[in-house]
This record gives sequence, C-alpha cells and structure tokens, in this order.
Amino acid sequence: MSEKVKANNKVKVHYKGMLSNGEVFDSSEGREPLEFTTGSGQVIPGFDQGVIGMEIDEEKTLNIPANEAYGEVRQDLIQEVPKSQLPEDIKPEVGLQLMSRMPDGREIPLVVSEVKDDAITVDANHPLAGKDLTFEIKLVEIA
Repeated sequence: MSEKVKANNKVKVHYKGMLSNGEVFDSSEGREPLEFTTGSGQVIPGFDQGVIGMEIDEEKTLNIPANEAYGEVRQDLIQEVPKSQLPEDIKPEVGLQLMSRMPDGREIPLVVSEVKDDAITVDANHPLAGKDLTFEIKLVEIA
C-alpha cells in the first residue's frame, strides 16, 4: 500500500498555476519542485488541502476559488495618494510596483492602478486577489 499525504507532511510538488482564461501565472517547470509542509500556512489554503491524500507520482488538477486562494479584492487596500507625497525620482505609471513602509516598520508592496493629474491610486491587494485559480500538480516526494 502506497503512502498518502497527511497533515504536517513535508511534500514536494511540481505545479503549473493558471487563471480561469488559461493564462499561466506561475510554474515550477525548469525549477526545483515546490517544497512545503502541509497545514503550516506556507501555501494558499486550497493548494494545501488539495495535496492531502495524494500519492507519489499522482497528478491532479485543483480548481481553487478566490476565497481559498488569495482572497477577494479588499477595497480598503486601494487608496488614492497625492503625487506631492511621492519621492521626486518616481514617475508613476499604471503597473509600477512601489513599497510602502508602515508605522510598525513592515513593508507592503503596492501597485499603481491609476494615475491622475495630481494623485495616483495604489492597490495593496495581492495581484491574484479576487481570481479563481487552477493548478495542475504532480506529487514527487513525501519527506
């Protein structure tokens, strides 16, 4: 009887992550497999749960709704910032990634989502927030 993945197992998987339109946003192809411990919060919940019960060399497709992936888009993480508050050397354009330092010292990645004459709109949501994801995975090792 072959071993199956259980909670708190260290596993290695090869994967390809796709959006609902089939666009690939990440893949382990040409790289080492992704290694993580199930149930530890190292990967999104739907991915974590999806490997439970798999056997070595088993392949599976996981369809993960946004709420089990990076969550829904949170409007409170989108805000407008006056251009006067930006460093002088920054030329804002849509898609530009910025880092914002919080009062507690944490840095949060932001993406410019809109540029107006006197302000920009920045979005601190994960780029995949609000999106349903599909992963094709293959379990290669249970450590």
